[in-house]
Amino acid sequence: MEQPTVKVKSADRVLDILELFIGKIGSYSLTDISKLLSMPPSSTHQILQNMLARGYLEMDETGKQFRLGYKLFEIRTEYTKNTDMKREFYRVADSLSSDLNEMVLLAIRSADKVLYIAEKQSSQALRITGNLGAVLPLYVSASGKIFLAQLTDEEIDEIYPNEELEMLTKNTIPTKTILKQQLQHVRLENIAYNLGESVDELRCIAGAICNVEGKAVASLSITIPLMRVTDEKWSKMLDGIKRSCEEISKRVFC
Repeated sequence: MEQPTVKVKSADRVLDILELFIGKIGSYSLTDISKLLSMPPSSTHQILQNMLARGYLEMDETGKQFRLGYKLFEIRTEYTKNTDMKREFYRVADSLSSDLNEMVLLAIRSADKVLYIAEKQSSQALRITGNLGAVLPLYVSASGKIFLAQLTDEEIDEIYPNEELEMLTKNTIPTKTILKQQLQHVRLENIAYNLGESVDELRCIAGAICNVEGKAVASLSITIPLMRVTDEKWSKMLDGIKRSCEEISKRVFC
C-alpha cells in the first residue's frame, strides 16, 4: 500500500518562494510574493525574514526587492565541488604546483567568512600549515576579497556596520573605507591580493571561478611565504591564477 505524502505547509511555502526564481524575473517584492503565491502578507513577511537571516534570500540595492541569497550558491558550489569542481581544481592545482611548487587553495564564501574546501600542498621544506576546512574573515584574505567585490557598498555596510575593522596583523586593512577602495581594483582586475593581512609572513593571489552569470561561486588562490617571493615568481603566480580560473570556469559552468 502506498504511503500518503506528508506535507508541511510552512516548508511548502519556503520551497514555493524559492521556485519563483526559476523564471526570468530576478527579484520580487513582499507584495509580489504574497499575491503570486496567495499567501497572507503577515506570514509571507515572517518567512521572508527567516530566509533572509539564513542567507537563502537577500535584499537588492533598493532594500525592497528580494533575490536569491549566497546560501543557495554555497550549496550548489558544495555539490559541484564534489564532482566537476573538485576534479578540475586538482587537475589545475597539480599543474600549478608542478610549475610553482607553492600551496594552491579552493575557497567558497560562508556568510562573512571564507571557507577553504580543497588544497594542494607544495613539496617545499618550508611549508604553510594546511588550510583545509579553515575559515577567515572575508576582508583579510585574497579569496574573501573576491567575494566581497561582488557586493554593493550597501551590502558591505551590512556585513561591516562599523568603520574600524579588526586588525589581525599590522598589514590588515584598518577601515571599511580603505576596504571599499581596494575592492574597486579587485572588480577591475578580477584578481585580489593578501599582503600579510592574515599572517604577517604570507602573501597570496586569488582569482574568481565564475558561473555562466559571471558570479564568483568559488575562488582559486596561491599562497607563498614572503621569503620566497620574487618579481618573476609573483608574475608567474598572477598569470597562473588568471589562466586557471578561466579554465575551471569554462570547464565546470559552460
